Formats: sequence, structure tokens, C-alpha cells
Amino acid sequence: VLFVTSSCTFTRAPRSLTSWPAASALARFNPYLKFSESGRLTLLTVDTMNANVKKVEYAVRGPIVQRAVQIEKELKEGVKKPFNEVIKANIGDAHAMGQQPITFFRQVLALCSYPELLDDNKFPEDAKNRARRILKACGGSSIGAYSASQGIDCVRQDVSRYIEHRDGGIACDPDNIYLTTGASDGIVTILKLLTTGEGRTRTGVMISIPQYPLYSAALAELGAVQINYYLNEEKCWSLDIDELQRSLEAAREHCRPRVLCIINPGNPTGQVQSRQCIEDVIRFAAKEHLFLMADEVYQDNVYAEGCAFHSFKKVLFEMGPKFSSTVELASFHSTSKCYMGECGFRGGYMEVINMDPEVKAQLTKLVSVRLCPPVPGQALMALVTNPPQPGEPSYAQFIAEKTATLNNLAQKAKMTEEILNTVPGIRCNPVQGAMYSFPRITLPDVSVCAQAKGQVPDMFYCMKLLEETGICLVPGSGFGQKEGTFHFRMTILPPTDKLQTMLRKLKEFHQQFTQQYS
Repeated sequence: VLFVTSSCTFTRAPRSLTSWPAASALARFNPYLKFSESGRLTLLTVDTMNANVKKVEYAVRGPIVQRAVQIEKELKEGVKKPFNEVIKANIGDAHAMGQQPITFFRQVLALCSYPELLDDNKFPEDAKNRARRILKACGGSSIGAYSASQGIDCVRQDVSRYIEHRDGGIACDPDNIYLTTGASDGIVTILKLLTTGEGRTRTGVMISIPQYPLYSAALAELGAVQINYYLNEEKCWSLDIDELQRSLEAAREHCRPRVLCIINPGNPTGQVQSRQCIEDVIRFAAKEHLFLMADEVYQDNVYAEGCAFHSFKKVLFEMGPKFSSTVELASFHSTSKCYMGECGFRGGYMEVINMDPEVKAQLTKLVSVRLCPPVPGQALMALVTNPPQPGEPSYAQFIAEKTATLNNLAQKAKMTEEILNTVPGIRCNPVQGAMYSFPRITLPDVSVCAQAKGQVPDMFYCMKLLEETGICLVPGSGFGQKEGTFHFRMTILPPTDKLQTMLRKLKEFHQQFTQQYS
């Protein structure tokens, strides 16, 4: 018998392992070792794994989405359903929903991936120039090489110039730019830096409710304390400073609040914060000594009349040195949303403002552990922040495609609001920005039926919607909501005809559901 301690396995056992004295003694000595049903001595079990991981939940890809995948498989196998396809309106995956990529971006990425195409006259010269510049900055002139951990230098310079242009000339230091694996990577990295303490000194992080589940999942994994502040649904999901104060004071009884997170434009609620609101938030953060995290990945997705995107950095610096030299801020952007929708390339950046130089050195060390963000994603970010300019061959087509995509999203945002508000029992706020609506639904008492399936009422509703219509939405409970209210989140991304069909089916289902369970 050979016992290999490093892997806790046995190559041959003459009798039951549980009766083998040495193995049994070892299991008694080490509480992390257990015998499985097959008699294998196992180190990692659900009982011995990291407890924080078990607390992580991510509703956007949760049980309802897993069931949607199963249903798709059943349809392919010929199982009869009352529908022919699953419409996945659960996630902001634009290209999966049919949005077309920007031609110029894909041309440059193709040239970077296969440089021999630089000799092909089918590609415009400005695309070739961008590709040559990116390749020259890569090791071995290949996007298959690692980059610097903070990101390719010329790309960070592009991001810096983009931010300066966006913010009306306010200076941006490329050394404050970190390229990331999507915005999510940057958000989690900053939260890692900020999470410290034990018990009542543990870091508390203020997040909006409803929230994007990345935040609650990251806080659970890191063991930080989630501090909820509620957006005002009656005022189009606006942010109220009195609610921030209430939430902060309550949290100080059990943790040390250090961070305030804002998503603007909002996910899942689709609101766009006013400039005055942003100023009030900055004053609040300064007064309460909170680190600000501004999730601004939907900054081009603003549709409602009278609304405009204001970056936290721009407002911060326009408020003067009292704030611009003291408030610590990290802001985030991504190639996954806006008019680009390039989720799979995992491109993003974060800019840090007023970060202590010693902490910044630790941040650089932390990101270096993961070597570098995906280089194709970095190349894409270079194109987003340095697109075709007037006079270049690709400019007209680029502007036409960008404008058409954003106009189409604006039309679908308005249509979604209008159709949902014709349904008795559904109330939808204006979709001012981003890619989602988060309507409130009035449900009959289905608590008994829901509990029988181990579900909360809005999950029961959404699961039944999926089974009967093929529409995949995410219940509001996955994002957080005020007690006694129910919602769902749906994207506005499906093509217009499919979105109209989906909204019609949803209207019919809600009416039937209400009649059935009233």
C-alpha cells in the first residue's frame, strides 16, 4: 500500500480505507480530512472550504439562468415547449443579443491578431496605423505577449487624453491609469486594498440598493461588511443624502464605514444622477472621510431628455481644491457597455485620484501578481479612447455606427417603459440610461407556492415566466429591494422586433399569473 500525503489518495487498498488504522488515525488527527462515500480521504469539502466563498451569490448568472440553459438544451433535443426559443434578457451582453460590433474596432483587432493583413488593401489606412502603433508597443510586436502589469504605456496615454477631453481639459496623469480585465477586475482590486480590520473595526462598504451583484459578491468573498443605502424609487431611483446619512450612522454601530460606491448611470435601475446630486455625494464623502468608487461603465448610455452624464472626477475638480485635493476617488470604465458592447474582450480601466503614493505602490504590486490584463482587451480600449477622428478614412462610418447603436437603444428604452406601464400591476420608471429597466411588479400572495419550491415570490414569478414563455429575467431579490416590494430586471438589448414580442408575452403572462393566484 502506497500512501501519498501530498494528495491524500491511496493507489491500492487491501480493505476498506475507513478500517485502515493509519488513515483513520490521520483523519482523527486532522479535522480537515474526511472520508467520502467512496472511501476516499478528502481534504477539500463543502465543510472545509473557504466559508466566504459559500456566501457569494451572483443573481445575473444564478439558478434561473442555469435553468434557461437546460431549457435551451431540451429544445435542441426536440422537447416540446410552448415557445421556440429562450430570450435571455437577464444580462447586458449586447452582441449576444444581436448588437453589431463597430467595424473599425474589429478591423484593427484583426490586423493586430494577424499582422500579415497589414498588406491587404481592403483595410483603411487609419486602421492600419492604429494597429502598427499598438503592435509596436507590444513585446515582439505581438498581442500574444505579456504587457506591463499596469497596462501598455501608449494605451494608458490614450485613456489619459480621452479623460482630459471628456472632462473639458482637466489634467489626467497616465500614471494614475490602470488597465483592467473589465471594470469588475478594477472594482474588486480596489475593494481588496480597502478591506481591513476585525469585528467592529471591519471595513464597511456602502452600496446602493438595488445594486449590481458584483458588489455584494465581492464583499462577501473579501469578508467586508455590506452597508445598504436605498435609492428612491418614487423619484426615479434618485440618490438621497439623508438616506446616505441614515445608513452610515446605523452601520457605525457594527463596522467601520470606509467606502461609498456609486453606479452612474445606474445598474439595474437605469437612472442618471444629476450634477447637483454628484456634488452632494462628494461633499458627503469629504465630510465623512469616505473613499469614493464611481462605476461609470454606462457613461455613453444616456437617453432621457434633460439628462446628461457628469463624471465624478470632472465635478470633483470643478468644486475646487478643498475637494479635488482631498477626496480619494477611483473611477471605472469598460469596453463591455456603451455603444461598444465588447464584453468578451474584457477591456477596462480605472483612474485613481489622491491615492497615497505608498498605497499606490502596493496597488501596482497587487495587479502585478496577475501579470497583466488581456492584451486584446487593452488594444480595444485604445480604440475606444482614440477612435477615428474627422478627416480620417473611417470617421464617417464610425460615427454612423455609433450613433445608430445609441439611437436604437434610446428608442428601445422608451418603448420598454411605455409598454410595461400599460400592464396593470407593473410600474416602470423612465429608463434614463444604461441598458436595463427595473419595474415594480404587484404580485398576488404566492408565498405558500414559492416556499414549497424553496423560492422567494419574485423568483417564483420569474421561474414560472421562463417555463411558460421562454423569457429569462432576473428577480429583483437578486439585486436587493425594499421589503414588501417586488421587481425584475430586464435588458433593453434584444432586437426591436424580439423586444416587442417579449414585452407582449410578458404582459400576457403577468395578467394570467395575477388571475391564477389571486
